Order: sequence, then structure tokens, then C-alpha cells
Amino acid sequence: MNPIVRSGTAARAGALLILLGPLVAWVAEFITAAAWQDPPYSPLYNWVSHLGLTGPPQTAFGQVANSPLGAVMDSGWVIYGALLIIGAFLVFDPRKGTRPITIMILAVLAGVGVCLVGIFQGSNANVDNGLIAFHTLGAQGVMLAGNLMAIFAGAGGTRIGLTRGRSIASITLGSVGLIAFPLFMADVFTGWMWNIGLFERAVIYPIMIGHALLGSSVAAAQRHRATHPPAPLGARIES
Repeated sequence: MNPIVRSGTAARAGALLILLGPLVAWVAEFITAAAWQDPPYSPLYNWVSHLGLTGPPQTAFGQVANSPLGAVMDSGWVIYGALLIIGAFLVFDPRKGTRPITIMILAVLAGVGVCLVGIFQGSNANVDNGLIAFHTLGAQGVMLAGNLMAIFAGAGGTRIGLTRGRSIASITLGSVGLIAFPLFMADVFTGWMWNIGLFERAVIYPIMIGHALLGSSVAAAQRHRATHPPAPLGARIES
């Protein structure tokens, strides 16, 4: 089947960038959450985006927020978004049809979305000045585009270098994230706010795992291709 990814150094570098993005964000989240001690940060209860608040302690969106290392989380998100966009352009070949173009567009939407979350904080100040719209647009954009990207990548797994198992896993991850998205939004807009961090992560983590799966799979496929080059045409004909 005709592959939709590039080959050589560019593809290998892009795959590593796609893999590195969620790892950077997870490390930033772990460090930032560990520094939040007053009150202790709860990954099930607290908003994910509250980790990126750099201002004084405040009550925002119904929760007390106090993130001493908010800038670390914001930097992690911006780096993640940038690496995803660059990596997708290095890996996928738009000359191979609509699927790679679609995946690249979704990668750009998801990457820009997570960058907006890091640049425009979910703070009371941004609610007052209207900049919260960019934070909300970015968050919802990455939640939708990121999970759709996982589904599209999994559906075209054989043309990307994913094994059958990883293709199914990618589709499953994206589907779980999309199912969790309306549940998360309902939890928010009904005002229930029960374990909002749990629902938010149920949407976000499938995206991050999907990107790690995609990056590692492409890197492995490119490494195998480099160490096991196809036989010359003449040899294949003779065999």
C-alpha cells in the first residue's frame, strides 16, 4: 500500500518531535502539580488549565487556584503544540492524497489550540478583558482536532507504519476522547463540576497517548526501513 509519510532524516526527526511533545507536557504537568501545595492539587478535582495560572492565588471557575510554577506548565503546552505542528509537516507527505493533508490540518488545529491554552490563561483577569475566548477556543479546538487526528491516523495506520494493534489503539483512543468531550462539556455547563479534572483528562490524555503512539510507531517504522532496505527491482523479479 502506498505510504503517506516521507522517508529519511526528515521523517525520523518529525516522528521524534511528535513523540517528544506529549512527554514534555506530561513532565511539565507533573512538576507544576507537585509545586501546587496550598491547597494540594488534585488531578481528579482541579482543572488542568489552572496549572498554568501565573498570577496570585485566586478563585477561578469555581475552584481555588494557586500554581507557583504556572509558567512551567504554560511553556510545556506551547512547546507541545509547536513540536506537533513541525513534526506533522516533517512526517506526512501532502502529495500522497487527502488523508495526509487531513492529518496535517488536524495537527495544526490541535497544535495551535494547545499553544493558545498556554498563551492565554484561564484567569479571572482574562475573563474580564475578554481574552478567555482564546483560551476556550484553544482548549475545545485541541480536544476535537486532537482526537479526530488519532482516529484518522489509526484508520490509515498501514500507510503510516502503524501495526494493526496500534492502529486499533489509535482509533479507540480518539473515539474515547470524543465520547468524553460532550460529557466534560455537560459537567461544565450544567454547573455540576463533579471531578472536572477527571472528565477533562478523559478528553485530553487520549490525544497525548495517541501522539506518543504515532511518533514512536513512525520512528520504529523508519528505523526498520533504514536497516532493512527493499531489495533491488531485479532481485524481486527473479524471486
